[in-house]
Amino acid sequence: MGHTVETIIHQDYPKELFHVAVVSDHMSADTNQQLATLPITLLQPLFQKSSKAKALQFAMNKLEKAYDYVVVLDADNIVALDFISRLNAIAQPSMVIQCHRTAKNTDSDVAVLDGISEEINNTIFRKGHNRIGLSSALIGSGMCFDYHWFKTNVNELRTSVEDRELEALLMKQGIYIHYAEDICVLDEKVSNSDNFQRQRQRWMSGQVQSFFQMVPYLPKAIIDGNINYIDKTIQQVLIPRSILLVIIPILCVIAPLTSYILHHTSYIYSLKWWILLFCLCIALFMAIPKQMRKQSLFRKLQSFPALVWKMVLNINKIDRKNTDFIHTKHGV
Repeated sequence: MGHTVETIIHQDYPKELFHVAVVSDHMSADTNQQLATLPITLLQPLFQKSSKAKALQFAMNKLEKAYDYVVVLDADNIVALDFISRLNAIAQPSMVIQCHRTAKNTDSDVAVLDGISEEINNTIFRKGHNRIGLSSALIGSGMCFDYHWFKTNVNELRTSVEDRELEALLMKQGIYIHYAEDICVLDEKVSNSDNFQRQRQRWMSGQVQSFFQMVPYLPKAIIDGNINYIDKTIQQVLIPRSILLVIIPILCVIAPLTSYILHHTSYIYSLKWWILLFCLCIALFMAIPKQMRKQSLFRKLQSFPALVWKMVLNINKIDRKNTDFIHTKHGV
């Protein structure tokens, strides 16, 4: 936590033009004592049930002075010393920016695969969407909002996936999300399969919750031609890629056998599943940044089956009514 704050307070930007607030929710006494020595506003709420949404709401309700923008970072994020300067150079009123969040650790196969998964999302749901004129997806940290918009809307957050709720609010109001590919935020990735499962369980439950929250507004979005809202609603029901990479090969085997046994038809009628698998693999490979397409990557895929199994187990744990925040531990 201390390192994260240090990278912010030492920015190459006029100190009187930005302010750092840290929400210390159930952090250790030593951490709070260390933070108290820094030139920041230290907020220490004591939530019975903690969540990031509650922390953001607490901070915005406690801060009295207004600013132009608010930037949201996680406790493990690291940014360059010119981070604020570069954000300021591209920021515009009523504009929302999602920075390029990328992995800072490669200490395990799980962390590497988690980092690659995030880069695929960056390519498809952020960079790719912007390229065709659609809003980028948010990702929970490395986000920059118009201050007044954020202060007005942050109290609307109710679930454990505040980024999805913020997306929905922005899309309803017709506010575009810009993806800043060149402004990086280093993020610590989970290092073992249990933490991976815990994190994905929260994401999957939140995805289902977001879908049911967004569906009632969908007819109006269709009538109004709100393509971004329609797009974000569809994203909530997408099957996780890791599960697709298991289901489709199984169908590649089952479909031709079933077709032949039941109907005595040619295997060629099941060719579509092989074509679909090929297209999916090519698309995912192209979405991985070139510098990450190393031979060592294929050796790390040995951890992939175990992670997929963790994802499958999470299906039974999805609860669209439970909004409790499931904390993701980092490290081994």
